[in-house]
Formats: sequence, structure tokens, C-alpha cells
Amino acid sequence: MNYNRRKFLQSTGVLVLGGMALSGKASSFLSNMAPHPVGLQLFTFFGVIDEDVKGTLTKIAAVGYKEMESAFSKKGGYYGMKPKGFKAMVNDLGMSWKSHHVLGAPFKLPKGYKMPLGADGKPMVIPPMMNLRDNMQQLVDEAAEGGIQYLVCANAPTGTLEEIKSSIVILNKTGEAAKKAGLQFAYHNHDMEFKAIDGKVPYHLLLTETDAQNVKMELDLAWAIKGGQDPVQLFKDHPGRFPLWHVKDLDASHTNILPVGNGTIDFKRIFANSTSAGMQHFFVEHDNPKDAFASIKSSYEYIANTLKA
Repeated sequence: MNYNRRKFLQSTGVLVLGGMALSGKASSFLSNMAPHPVGLQLFTFFGVIDEDVKGTLTKIAAVGYKEMESAFSKKGGYYGMKPKGFKAMVNDLGMSWKSHHVLGAPFKLPKGYKMPLGADGKPMVIPPMMNLRDNMQQLVDEAAEGGIQYLVCANAPTGTLEEIKSSIVILNKTGEAAKKAGLQFAYHNHDMEFKAIDGKVPYHLLLTETDAQNVKMELDLAWAIKGGQDPVQLFKDHPGRFPLWHVKDLDASHTNILPVGNGTIDFKRIFANSTSAGMQHFFVEHDNPKDAFASIKSSYEYIANTLKA
């Protein structure tokens, strides 16, 4: 999700693992390397989940996912629900809602970009979305009402030094407001934040000029790697700053997103350094998957069967 959020997403079949739900092989990995259930970022199902929210969540739970991070919805709000209603639905399915994504500034489509087609064959229509610049307190209050732990800025303008400066002000103000509301605020990256602007790297400025306690980082491992970064080095340089991760894979060219374990990222090395990162929760994500259910099943199987001590 970047300011020009990569590509809005576009499912077939019910592909599930069934009863693994953090027993057996899954718990073997998590108890030794990442002592938390496997989470999922629901942006993976953008354009799909709104057609049947409960049905989609039920299938996700059947795969074995236990923690949720919510994102944008064509229905507005929390997939057409109030925060408490969405939380109740997630909890009733045996999952826990941990985090929610919001925009840092009003969303703008990239120049020349066209919205993907929906199930009806027409371009997707997205309702106006609130953002931290204009609706900070309301977004913080709603997240607090839902009882989640984290509020995450999915993206903010970083194309110029002036945009970066303005974004830093917004992030610091939101961090303060979130703390007062009992939330932890965090910022989610893409690869754009690692591209130097007038000799300065935006992500470095975001790290060093925001309050280290009030503004944590949700590190998207794949986007950081695409941006030329080594996540493990980031952990060493800024220990404890990365309580949340996004986990997806990339092909050798770093062009195509793949299910976890189907690409080139060395997740064993990264997860082995989860303690220095301060990682508390991680969320599988796949932007624009051809088959979201097949993708999350494949990712879960890899985490359960391969990423283990």
C-alpha cells in the first residue's frame, strides 16, 4: 500500500489446511522462532472480501490463520461494519484482530493508472477514505473502540523533502494521539521510501525524526528488500523498532510478488533475528494475487512446515 499504492487488487475454490491451527508443526516453528500465531493482512483479499465478509473470514480461519490485520474496504469502515461488530465476527471465528491500516494523506491514483475490474466487469469503485492528515482523531478513536493493539499508517507522501517533512509531523501527532488512546502506532513501508530524495533517504528520516516509542515500524520485508535493504541490518541498526512485519515473497527479479516460500527471500535468516527486531506479530500479505485462497494456503504451509527450528 504506497501513496501510489502499487496496484489495487483484484478467487476461486476453497483451499484449506484444516485443523493445523497452531498445533503440531506450526507450533514447533512459532514456539522457537516467532512465538505468535500466523497472521494475515486482509488487503490480500481486496475486491474479494467485501462480496462475502463472513464467508471469506471463515475460509481464512480454516486455513489456520489466527491473527488479522484489516485494511481498506469497498464498503467503507471496517468491511461495512462498526469496529466492535467486526471484532466480534473475527473473534467468533476463533481469530484475533490485532491491527488496522489507514492512509496518511488523501489517496491519489498514480498518473495514468486505471482501477482493476470487479466481479461485474466494471472498474472498482472505492468510497472516499479517511486519512490521518484530515481525520486523525476519528481514526484513532475508532481503532481504540475496536480494542485492537496497533494502528498502522499504510503509506504517506514521501516523494519530496517537503512531503517527507509533512508526513513526519502527521506521524508524530498520530503517535501521540494513539498513545493517549492506548494504541501503538506504526508506519508501513514500501520500496519507495528507500529511494533517495535530494541525497536523503526517506525511510531513514522517518526512523530518526519520529518518536521511537510512539511511532514504531511495520516492516514489509519484501518491499524493503526490493528497496535494496537487508532487514536484519535494519534490526541491528534500530533494535526493537519493528514490532510488526509483513511477510510475502519475491521472484529473482524482485518484480513479482509470490506466496511465502515460493520466491527468493531467506525467511529463515530473517525470522532468526526476530528478537532484535522486537517483532510481536507478523502478517502474511500478497498484493494482487491471482487466487488469494491458494496463495494464503501456500504461505501458511511453508511457514508451518519449513520455517521451524
